[in-house]
Amino acid sequence: MEPATSSPARAWILLSAGHGPAECALAVAGIAPRLIAEAAALSLEIRELERAPGPAGEGLASIVLELEDMSGETSTVERLVEAWVGTALWVATSPLRPHHRRRNWFIKISRLDPADPGVPALADADLEISVERSGGPGGQNVNKRSTAVRVLHRPSGLAVVAREERSQHQNRRIALERLHALLAAQAAAGRAAGERARWGEHQAIERGNPRRVFRGPGFTDDPRAR
Repeated sequence: MEPATSSPARAWILLSAGHGPAECALAVAGIAPRLIAEAAALSLEIRELERAPGPAGEGLASIVLELEDMSGETSTVERLVEAWVGTALWVATSPLRPHHRRRNWFIKISRLDPADPGVPALADADLEISVERSGGPGGQNVNKRSTAVRVLHRPSGLAVVAREERSQHQNRRIALERLHALLAAQAAAGRAAGERARWGEHQAIERGNPRRVFRGPGFTDDPRAR
């Protein structure tokens, strides 16, 4: 019998340029690695679940990240989420429009809630679930059984894979959690798209006080803004 272990603590984060200009998509692409590096420094596991390219292929319109503490301790994940969720500001001259007077580019950082009422329920008929051998270093027991689970949500076309647990049942649960998180990201995008004024939605992002501020082409973190 395998020893009992704590269930990992997880959170899902969406970084979005909203309906801002292409510079905001550059901000998402530049700020996301800073969040990932901070999570890694805290010994958290980080997985990219989905990304959407920005206007004309510049930067990222959005990216969904999964943060996980394998020890099961929720405090580290929660502290990181608390430090980031809100708005982030990139202060820089636009590399796309160098003569543009604007230098403040805002993005929105949200925690995704798979239980959001706007997230559609997962009907069995809409899911295509398959199993495969889990990847990993050769010779490990995890390689000898088909424990990885892939779930395709037919209505949306979203697909997720979970392979880190030894149990197929646990991987199925994780895959469904990830699918819920991606559907929550779609629901958030749909609400934003439903705003009457596309620019007005981005103005709402700007009105919030930024939780994090980054400066220059290297996205230097400004701790004074915290």
